[in-house]
Amino acid sequence: MLEKLSEISDLNNLEFVAAQITEGFITGLHKSPFHGFSSEFNEHSLYNKGDSTRHIDWKLYARTEKLFVKHYEDESNLRCHILIDTSSSMKYPQNAKFNKMEFSAICAAAIINLLRKQRDAVSLTLFDKNIDFSSQAKISTVHAKMLFSKLQEAIKSREITPEPETGSIAECLHRIAENIHRRSMVLIFSDMLDTSDKEDLFSGLQHLRHAKHDVILFHVMDSPTEANFNFENRPHKFIDMETGAQIALNPLDYKEIYRNLSGDFRTELKNRCSMYNIDYVEADISKTFKEILIPYLIKRAVLH
Repeated sequence: MLEKLSEISDLNNLEFVAAQITEGFITGLHKSPFHGFSSEFNEHSLYNKGDSTRHIDWKLYARTEKLFVKHYEDESNLRCHILIDTSSSMKYPQNAKFNKMEFSAICAAAIINLLRKQRDAVSLTLFDKNIDFSSQAKISTVHAKMLFSKLQEAIKSREITPEPETGSIAECLHRIAENIHRRSMVLIFSDMLDTSDKEDLFSGLQHLRHAKHDVILFHVMDSPTEANFNFENRPHKFIDMETGAQIALNPLDYKEIYRNLSGDFRTELKNRCSMYNIDYVEADISKTFKEILIPYLIKRAVLH
């Protein structure tokens, strides 16, 4: 099983990478006890030895002389909505093998692979200042492959394009919350770097909990530089990846101030998540995938 970014040679086949990461993760996850109670047909799959004969499509067998099993939309254990921040700051660090966006996409692909195996409904939303893509929550293999393709497109370019202030993460979270009508699990991958007021950002998170969704925030960061401001002791030019603004300084002169401000924000974010009953995961891209994904697996096992 792949665990570290350094073990991945490239991201040209995200579905294959996801399968390698999730190998062995399925053990112990529960099957739904409610299979077959929905009348909303979703897809067929070939009958495999050991499958229940209850949902064999005998009419299709009469036409094809092959055994197929019917699957239903509501037989899934849960409905999971994966939200990924694709703003320019998520393409940091530029000089590393993988950036925050790519790390998030890999984790999301691994989770989609798990959900597909467990026949859980999953949707994907990609957003920056606005919602760029949003799918319905489905369980079909074709749907999962489409999501892998969208993730592949999202990580294809490392080019940084500063954008005008036409929206915010907070606004996107509010809009997404309004569009999730059934109780679901919501997974957010974001560095939470937003130009809007932080109270608006916290309000967006709280809105997702309003309908009693189970929310996990994966706070994606490159901890050595973004949390600890560890740069060489020499003049650097820092560029705001969202706006393109630049500033020249020696990081050692501002390291303590930066670390205090950064630490205060993370502490407040953790406290707000605790207050709203949102699971907070410090998704440091230098950690292993297993460390990042375990909180999701625990939450899923407890709920289902």
